[in-house]
Amino acid sequence: MSIDPTDRRIITATQSGLPLVAQTYAKIAADLGLDEDEVCARMRAMQDSGVIRRIAVAPNHYALGMTANGMSVWDVDDARIAELGQRVGDLEFVSHCYERPRALPDWPYNLFAMIHGSSRDEVEALRAEVAAVLGDACRGNDILYSTRILKKSGLRLRQQKG
Repeated sequence: MSIDPTDRRIITATQSGLPLVAQTYAKIAADLGLDEDEVCARMRAMQDSGVIRRIAVAPNHYALGMTANGMSVWDVDDARIAELGQRVGDLEFVSHCYERPRALPDWPYNLFAMIHGSSRDEVEALRAEVAAVLGDACRGNDILYSTRILKKSGLRLRQQKG
């Protein structure tokens, strides 16, 4: 899928965050020399086509006191992973959940779910809730705790020359 130069300029202008002003899209439009209605229409079209997945707030978990963050990993029955992955991803304390291929024999896990909490005890209690959702479809699990953030950002487009 390709995007035209104007869409690329809009993405580049917004990829690090939207301006915190009363008229957000008017500001973006003014900065780009475009009409506000055009910016909004193009952003809607990019969402509809899948170029932009969503526009959302991305809180800093550490700043909110959630410093015991763990990527829980699960060995889930392949026949049930889509259904169960959706249920785990719907839990309010799971920020992201996805399926990944196993790397046998060393890595049997195929479902990953990031859990945030203010202590390891809290995260372990939440992990038990995930285990309850997975039930007997889960054959094993582990958790990998974060120790520091090396990079936290989404995809970034480079400004094209010319």
